[in-house]
Amino acid sequence: MKKIKYVLYVMFFTASLYSCKNERNSKNEIQPEEEKQIQPNIIYILADDLGYADVGVYGQTKFDTPNIDKLAKEGMLFTQHYAGSTVCAPSRSVLLSGKHTGHTSIRGNKELIPEGQHPLDAETYTIAEMLKDAGYSTGAYGKWGLGFVGSEGDPNKQGFDEFYGYYCQRQAHRYYPEHLWHNNEKIALEGNEGFKNTNTYSGYLIHEKALNFIETNKDKPFFLFYPNVAPHAELIVPETELEKFRGEFEEKPFINNDAGANYGDENFEVKYYTSQPEPRATFAAMVALLDQQVGDIMVKLKELGLDENTIIIFSSDNGPHKEGGADPDFFRSNGDLKGYKRDLYEGGVRVPMIVRWPTKIKSGSESDHISAFWDIMPTLADATGAQASENIDGISFLPELLGKEQKKHDFLYWEFHEQGGKMAVRKGIWKAVKLNCFNEAKTKVELYNLSVDVGEENNIASQHPEIVKELVEIMEREHIENEDFPFRANVANNY
Repeated sequence: MKKIKYVLYVMFFTASLYSCKNERNSKNEIQPEEEKQIQPNIIYILADDLGYADVGVYGQTKFDTPNIDKLAKEGMLFTQHYAGSTVCAPSRSVLLSGKHTGHTSIRGNKELIPEGQHPLDAETYTIAEMLKDAGYSTGAYGKWGLGFVGSEGDPNKQGFDEFYGYYCQRQAHRYYPEHLWHNNEKIALEGNEGFKNTNTYSGYLIHEKALNFIETNKDKPFFLFYPNVAPHAELIVPETELEKFRGEFEEKPFINNDAGANYGDENFEVKYYTSQPEPRATFAAMVALLDQQVGDIMVKLKELGLDENTIIIFSSDNGPHKEGGADPDFFRSNGDLKGYKRDLYEGGVRVPMIVRWPTKIKSGSESDHISAFWDIMPTLADATGAQASENIDGISFLPELLGKEQKKHDFLYWEFHEQGGKMAVRKGIWKAVKLNCFNEAKTKVELYNLSVDVGEENNIASQHPEIVKELVEIMEREHIENEDFPFRANVANNY
């Protein structure tokens, strides 16, 4: 009798343990723990103003990027990936919201106070909020640019547990700032008062905090958003980095006679950049430092045993700039692409993207799948089991990463609110660019066949009026008016 009771007790206890180790799935069915989706860590590294061909695997020949190249060797390189916009703030808004510039809440680099851009609206559901709701720890380190301290666009109100870096993208023009921010606390940087460029380099501090976030959260799923400032705006780097490239290039010194870059005063529209006698060597050193920081992250993941269960995505927020002595033509930063930052030609919006996920993505693979920043949210949702917003413009490219059948975009859309207003649509091989949208007398629509003219050299709009009409109709449909960023588009079509 006692033996029978013992057997029954063991059976009951075992059943109880089994029940405790199982959860119910979305259909309220018991799901064994071993069948549950293991949530990968996610690290999204966003370079700032890095051109399509500023990376070795994308064609850069004047300096090396071994660590970023290694990401591609061990993951998948995308040849037709697009930024959310052609400047910083709207590109980030698109990335975090999953909505293109005709729908996302931030459409341009608009400032409201000396140290803060127009904030993301409270209704925006960001990638950080999505992943936080799915059980992730979230951190952002670098340049924010989507709202000032305490505003509804504050990263701590948009799903990030921790933020360290620059709230204001204009402040981020300086690499030796007088202060940075840790959440809502202003952190004074000793020795940087009065625009000195010799003491505390922000890139070192931000990188240290990003690595610390990985260490702190090694025992639970995390999302690290790393909008690295390099190689944006002012060309300057610590001497220990610069000396690696000194004398490598014939230089054209950049001279600025202004005393410094006072980005915090009431005249916040005024922008100054430090003089730089060696701008080319400095640019190469800045990208090399960015590359080294990518390598540091990879080493950290291996040290912590997180390497195989971490998705790393590397990209850039838009095309290369030409300010402060930067020389993208010398470095062929765009390769064969036309245009720069603030253009809606390919050089302004086509950017590098590399995705590494060991055991999931085939090493050394390459994809010509047409994708964009607004696809990141649904892709990460599919990869983690999180729930993306329903009213987004993106489609998941997880099938492409896993070598499965991939759904394609019907079209991609951009709008830009500076330089007279611009719109662009890509649909398959066709790319339409609409210029001077705010002046009906000057409005012009250009059309390019990217399959044979990736450099957008031959405008063939007059040869294909029916295609131009179709793409312009997409432009007019996809732009939803935003009172904070009014876009005075017109319907004149001067081919």
